[in-house]
Amino acid sequence: MKSVTFEDSLFEDCYFEDITSSNTFFKNCTFISTVFYNTDLFEYKFINSRVVNSSFLHNKEGCQLDFSEDNNAYMVYFVSFLGTLAVLPGNIVSALLMDKIGRLRMLGGHPRGQPPPATPTHPPRP
Repeated sequence: MKSVTFEDSLFEDCYFEDITSSNTFFKNCTFISTVFYNTDLFEYKFINSRVVNSSFLHNKEGCQLDFSEDNNAYMVYFVSFLGTLAVLPGNIVSALLMDKIGRLRMLGGHPRGQPPPATPTHPPRP
């Protein structure tokens, strides 16, 4: 179930198994002798509902994706865009420095751009 709102409904002798719902609510509903097995139907989804002689077995645990608090795709992409926008000034400065100074010197080469002094060579021992 993705987005269903049940209002003023009666569920009697029902069996809900392996239900994952993102935006499902029960408003003013009555559940009589109903079994909920391996579902993510938690208490906040039952608004002004009565649960009589019913049981919740092996509820899903962990962080369930829930769109009931307006977590839509627009916000996900917007936050990702803001994160990318935050690193943009650093990327621009880095590109300008790379062009001006050079890649090897930026990576830790010799500070004045000159190659390091040559190591003296010794003649082979007789």
